[in-house]
Amino acid sequence: MLYKTPQLDERELAVLEEIGRLRSNLRGQIAVPRRWTGSLRRLSFARAVQASNTIEGYNASLDDVDAVLAGEEPLDASEETRQAVAGYRDAMTYVLQIAADPHFHFDETLVRSLHFMMVGYDLSKNPGRWRPGAVWVRNEASGEIVYEGPDAMLVPELMSEFVGCVNEPEGSAPIVRAAMAHLNLVLIHPFSDGNGRMARCAQTLVLAREQVLEPPFASIEEYLGRNTPAYYTVLAEVAQGHWSPERDTRPWLRFCLTAHLRQARTLIWRVELSELLWEACSREAEKAHLPERAITLLFNTAIGLRARNSTYRDWVAQEITNNTASRDLQAVAEAGLIVAHGERRGRFYTASDRLQQIVKEIRTRKPAPEADPFE
Repeated sequence: MLYKTPQLDERELAVLEEIGRLRSNLRGQIAVPRRWTGSLRRLSFARAVQASNTIEGYNASLDDVDAVLAGEEPLDASEETRQAVAGYRDAMTYVLQIAADPHFHFDETLVRSLHFMMVGYDLSKNPGRWRPGAVWVRNEASGEIVYEGPDAMLVPELMSEFVGCVNEPEGSAPIVRAAMAHLNLVLIHPFSDGNGRMARCAQTLVLAREQVLEPPFASIEEYLGRNTPAYYTVLAEVAQGHWSPERDTRPWLRFCLTAHLRQARTLIWRVELSELLWEACSREAEKAHLPERAITLLFNTAIGLRARNSTYRDWVAQEITNNTASRDLQAVAEAGLIVAHGERRGRFYTASDRLQQIVKEIRTRKPAPEADPFE
């Protein structure tokens, strides 16, 4: 027996409808070809990967995550964090690839394979295998056990039921089905480690399969990373310390609906700011007689990423040589729009005070307040 979806009440249906309206607006905004949409999509994916790993204690800056996603070495993150980010990148990239495959089939082998991609760098975590014994979740601060997963002998049967539910959904909205997939997988806790990342990945997979929105924009992982204490609190409220599928799952469902609502509003706000920032960067590039491709460099450093020769070449949607990239970076620095740090191979660039001031002026526009839709 798995945790069951509650019957949605009028308020929950109203919030679900509002999420749909916001997503429809967002879909229209990102469907129009714009030069900055690629950067926004890329950074949305990076924020999701960053957040899911931060929840598990693997902390990396957004530009380090972006570098790892591109196959580059991070500037600051530890080797263990780099491996964790790279593993999650591989799993999520595979999810995005198979989401639109008409021959896709969700089964236990896929779940195991995704887990292996995530934690295969550490064989002590039993990558790709159901956990061999008991598992506990501890409060890092107090050391107290806050959750005990079901007996390891039950895991194969529970995962078989879980896969069946994902393949034959109950007919509820995709957001609801994705939330329940997340809840059941994280509380079955089928692996020795990496269960949270797997559950969040599964949630994104269900949303991607349902084509709710482009996968990088459909995920709520960034929201969960910003609200980790609340995320853990609601899971604890539903589970009450042990596997208890008879319990009411409404608190969890409402938490996820709230997450989708707030994340959609955040993304709409970012779309509006991105358009204004791209226009401002275009004006600066034109005034300084910079090549058009340098606008992407200005845009990405303006939002906080650190640029290197290799990352700049990866950012621009065209083939350029190392020498061309170096000349561009030097020209933008001489124009007073970015600042160089370090020497030779270790050199990177950040936004200048002038560019940061442009961002500050644009960000005087505030996002919609994050009111609780269920108060």
